[in-house]
Amino acid sequence: MKAIVNIGPGQLAWQELPLPKPKAGQVRIRTVACGICATDLEMIDGWKRTGFPAIPGHEWSGIVDAVGAGVSPKLVGSHCVAENVLRDGGEVGFEHPGGYAAYLITEAANVQRLPKTFPLTLATLIEPLAVSVRAKKRLKMAPKERVLIIGDGPIGLLMTMLLSREKHEVFLVGGRKTRLAVARKLGASKTANYHDFPKDKLVDGIARKLGHGFSSVIEASGSARALDAAMDVVHRPGKILLVGDYGTACASFPWNRILHREIEMIGSNASAEAWPEAVALAIKNRSLMENLLTQTMRAEQFAEAVDIVRNTREGVIKVAMTWPASVRE
Repeated sequence: MKAIVNIGPGQLAWQELPLPKPKAGQVRIRTVACGICATDLEMIDGWKRTGFPAIPGHEWSGIVDAVGAGVSPKLVGSHCVAENVLRDGGEVGFEHPGGYAAYLITEAANVQRLPKTFPLTLATLIEPLAVSVRAKKRLKMAPKERVLIIGDGPIGLLMTMLLSREKHEVFLVGGRKTRLAVARKLGASKTANYHDFPKDKLVDGIARKLGHGFSSVIEASGSARALDAAMDVVHRPGKILLVGDYGTACASFPWNRILHREIEMIGSNASAEAWPEAVALAIKNRSLMENLLTQTMRAEQFAEAVDIVRNTREGVIKVAMTWPASVRE
């Protein structure tokens, strides 16, 4: 099979590898599409979690191609996505080869079937949707809350869709005009572009453009500065959900700030126990989800595709690579 292999810091190579064989309890997936995530870029650049060589790709979709012992052969041919965390604690697309390869191995118990009428390119968004579903559950919101989302990436936009569908009043601040327009399509009551704020005046800009009284703030940008601002704009008492990736950034605020403003801070990571609901929501909200998949490219165009994501070009939200039969083997 063909695969896009991370062979060193910042290096991806088009390689031919042996076709993997599923063991007991496993299935082999013929990858149809795989989204490129910001986390992929961290992995490609080199981090402590995985070494080299490795095959990224945790936002994959595909078709069950073969099954191992103990797995019903009726599963073969199923269109699917799957929870990526395996029994050994590793994840497909990180410790285990992912959707940057034409075929991958996962566990049959994790597979979530899709209707064959649901586009498998669009299904690459189900993984970040599952992350958003888990985050929403962690937040435990009261009915019809007034909520601020900071960050116009896929997670921020998917959270906008989820919460607006549940009749919450959603406000979003981001930095890209195209994405802010999509946020409004997805149900945001009002949006603001932080580039329009005076320099270093994020809190004042949010208050001026979007108002006050946010009972919950969802920080989805991964910006330490934005998280700091969230502590000032959230209502007292209020909740802040952290769903961004903050890298090596550390807190630098007085702890009494949380105490005196009665802030509840909640972290949410990955997508455990959220996949069945995410699949159902994706099917129900297909037309809305289509706003987020802005570009598809063939797998052999991986270098260009990764560059587009890395440089966050205006108009791009989610890029997916496809694995047509002509480039698979």
